[in-house]
Amino acid sequence: MALRFGIIGYGGMGGWHKRYISTLEGMEVVAVHDIDPKRVEAGKADGVRSYLHLQEFLNDPDIDAVVIATPNDVHMELALACEACGKHVICEKPVALSVAQLDEMIAGAKRHGVVFTVHQNRRWDKDYRKVMNALKEGEIGRPYVIESRVQGPNGKIHGWRAEKAHGGGMLLDWGVHLIDQILWMIDSPLKSVFCVLRSVMNPDVDDYVRLQMEFANGLVAYVEIGTLFLQPLPRWYVGGDQGTLRIETFMDEGRLTILKQAAVHSNGPLVDTGAGPTRTFGKVGSVEVWQSPLPDPKTDWLDFYRNFKTVIEDGAELVVKPDEVRRVMQVLEAGFESNRTGMPVVFSE
Repeated sequence: MALRFGIIGYGGMGGWHKRYISTLEGMEVVAVHDIDPKRVEAGKADGVRSYLHLQEFLNDPDIDAVVIATPNDVHMELALACEACGKHVICEKPVALSVAQLDEMIAGAKRHGVVFTVHQNRRWDKDYRKVMNALKEGEIGRPYVIESRVQGPNGKIHGWRAEKAHGGGMLLDWGVHLIDQILWMIDSPLKSVFCVLRSVMNPDVDDYVRLQMEFANGLVAYVEIGTLFLQPLPRWYVGGDQGTLRIETFMDEGRLTILKQAAVHSNGPLVDTGAGPTRTFGKVGSVEVWQSPLPDPKTDWLDFYRNFKTVIEDGAELVVKPDEVRRVMQVLEAGFESNRTGMPVVFSE
């Protein structure tokens, strides 16, 4: 029997979810709800039952699971309403505006015996999987620093994402993805978070983020997001004790630059840089390194929905677990607090 979905919030992301779910065998979207009459009409035009009033939507017995794709500030109240009606829930990110709100959502799912997860689909991004696989295989030895960034040239944030009241801003929009990727990849307790937020072009919300996470194993990870960069830096830049990993963009093949063991402790030639002589920062000779592209991983965003279905029907394990989402939410809260105080927030995991 097909798993039947309803979607709350039939805007850009709501439509995105309908398109993707509709391609999957054993899943279908049967209804949508939106408070905008135009979006209700759009749902009807797309061939699904469309509701202007939430309770009518929740009373629809054909809906097994709900995707919440609304502005961030109403995620909690909608999730609780769906859970109380016995509907399984996929919530768009960020799941909530605080850890306390998320805890209520998790408790509601347990209380009513439904599955609850968050659409952290970027765990399936190819660029991310390339980095994760390379680190897992030890391709660059022991990593000591990871830089993950998204930078773009357009400056302005559009729609409700530019409004603080709705939970807008880049830390909650893109930061939640990049932080989730780092935490899911690094198997070590978190020691501290330090964050700087700026409002460059969008006065009500942050449009520049620089967040640092330090882990107990000595690794430090930097997450950077900016809406006004005309010459973006690499999407990924990872340093290890045996080499470097670099990926320029989401679609870039990426490459590894590996230092040969014989050259690790060698004395390179003294180089005149024009600003004085150096041996440490001179160029590495071509005979001492080798480069290779990163393998193309097999990954599919649709696996998120497939996993959700098997959890409901077969009791499988969620890929995006509520406790993992809670850890991300803790980092987001720490980021806002660090920016407010100008001090790191210490963790004891």
